[in-house]
Amino acid sequence: MILLVGLGNPGSDYARNRHNIGFMAADVIVRRHSFGPWRSKFQAEMAEGIIGGEKVVVLKPQTYMNLSGQSVQAAARFLKIPVDDVVVVHDELDIAPGRLKVKRGGGAGGHNGLKSIDSHLGRNYRRVRLGIGHPGDRDLVSGYVLHDFAKADEAWLVPLLDAVADTFPMLVAGDDAGFMTRVAHLTAPPKPKKEKVPAEAAPAPAPAPVSPPPSGGSLAEALKAAMTKITRKD
Repeated sequence: MILLVGLGNPGSDYARNRHNIGFMAADVIVRRHSFGPWRSKFQAEMAEGIIGGEKVVVLKPQTYMNLSGQSVQAAARFLKIPVDDVVVVHDELDIAPGRLKVKRGGGAGGHNGLKSIDSHLGRNYRRVRLGIGHPGDRDLVSGYVLHDFAKADEAWLVPLLDAVADTFPMLVAGDDAGFMTRVAHLTAPPKPKKEKVPAEAAPAPAPAPVSPPPSGGSLAEALKAAMTKITRKD
């Protein structure tokens, strides 16, 4: 059994925030794989389904981001899911928008949701890090992650969420590298078409060289002299 945790903040005010991309991914996965309905349990919204023959429980903690670990720990303990089988999907400042990386363990990198899970569950869970980019200044981070995605961001956000949902069976099966490669392929921008350059017209053949007339006479006179030589009898 896999426990998939999407991180975010509850309520309509936060629904489109960059910080809520984990919630968004969880919603798309549940819809794409026809999970059961959402219900309230473990201080979270929870849905259950089957992916690739494996039972998957999707959790969206409703505790606010910095207390996410309380909900995750309660669910994992009750369902008897070891930390190795927990997958957390979250926003990542240090990855370019539209890209993702998967890793097991590691630090929280300043992410309050991960800090909370680390303190309640340990660090040996898998993280699906969805890139949202960095505002460029550390002092701007809080406002940046708690701000809505711009309309223009949908150009990369929608394909990324679709690719994660479509390819999620590979992650469930433990093929993290294959999952990353496939998502990268599905979200790669189309290559520009090469314009056909028309072939240059072949140069006109050079005219056959004409021998110059003998010095001191015209071409007509030279031909007449040649004919005279041919017809003259010895």
